[in-house]
Amino acid sequence: MKNIFKNIVAITGILSIISCGNDAGQQQQAQGPTPFPVLEVPVRTLTGYTSYPTNLEGVVNSAVRAKVSGYITDVLVDEGEKVQKGQLLFKLETESLSQEAGAARANVNAAQVEVNKLEPLVEKNIISGVQLETAKAQLAQAQANYQSIAANIGYANIKSPVDGYVGAIPYREGALVSPGDPMPLTTVSQIDEIYAFFSMNESDYLSFIQNTEGANLSEKIDNIPPVELQLVNGTIYDHKGEIETVTGQVDPSTGTVSFRAVFPNPNEILASGNSGQIRIPKTYEDVPVVPQASSFEQQGKVYVYHVQGDSLAVSRVVEVRDRVQSLIIVASGIEVGDKIVAEGVGQLRNNTPIQPQPVPFDSIANTLQPVFK
Repeated sequence: MKNIFKNIVAITGILSIISCGNDAGQQQQAQGPTPFPVLEVPVRTLTGYTSYPTNLEGVVNSAVRAKVSGYITDVLVDEGEKVQKGQLLFKLETESLSQEAGAARANVNAAQVEVNKLEPLVEKNIISGVQLETAKAQLAQAQANYQSIAANIGYANIKSPVDGYVGAIPYREGALVSPGDPMPLTTVSQIDEIYAFFSMNESDYLSFIQNTEGANLSEKIDNIPPVELQLVNGTIYDHKGEIETVTGQVDPSTGTVSFRAVFPNPNEILASGNSGQIRIPKTYEDVPVVPQASSFEQQGKVYVYHVQGDSLAVSRVVEVRDRVQSLIIVASGIEVGDKIVAEGVGQLRNNTPIQPQPVPFDSIANTLQPVFK
């Protein structure tokens, strides 16, 4: 009897669960498709940037080297100091050179005395002119030797070759330096303008040149738009630069083509040795765009959910022309005016019924991130 009672209770429970499930399904059907925000694909004019690492150098970057060997006795400037052309930077020890100069000067005087003695004798035909010419040759040799030593003494006073700013100074007082040293005493840089050197790989270079107007390389360089410089702290430099030169040759060791841009530096913010990113602009006019947040990727392809009819979300492949900030520039796959699911694409599957909720394009474009699957 007890077993019969237990079975009745169990059957009643099962029937109750089935009934609740049916009620839930009926309730879900009554609610209808899930609402999703939907936007119309607009056209926009956008400017995108392609970035390349760059190294900066002063327009004039003059290495200062010793022309004679000697010990540094004085360092007369400091790193970062502004100097003028001809300003004294370093002094080398000249004591031994001064002694040599004294001896050389004495030889010049002795040779001059010999010439002075022989000249009247030649005039009186007492001796031949050959002796006088020999004496004059010895005088010229003594003078040349003295001038060479005097020049070396002058070279011991090392001066700035240009106006500019002093770079690193690796040698200090007491250091022995010579013309053959691998490292210069310092470098003086003119930084009123700054060169930015960067490279493109062969593929990027060909695409860039082919898409730039001009009948030849020179004309194409003239038509390259002004470029930006992104500094290492992420900020954009206040002044735009111009690309001045392109080698036009692929370096076989790196597979790259070298570029040089120049930037004004009126506030002397930039310095030789700085690094950053060159940003080359490309403008797209009146192109269809979708927010990256409205897209998803599968197996290397980019999809959006196109709203077909009034309420069916259908996945559609779009060909990406470029990505600018949070927008995808569409080459094909959807057209201007098409409706797509704006957000929540990660919750959808192909051919899912939805309840479209129209939203403004700008309310989505700059707020969300793309979904990856």
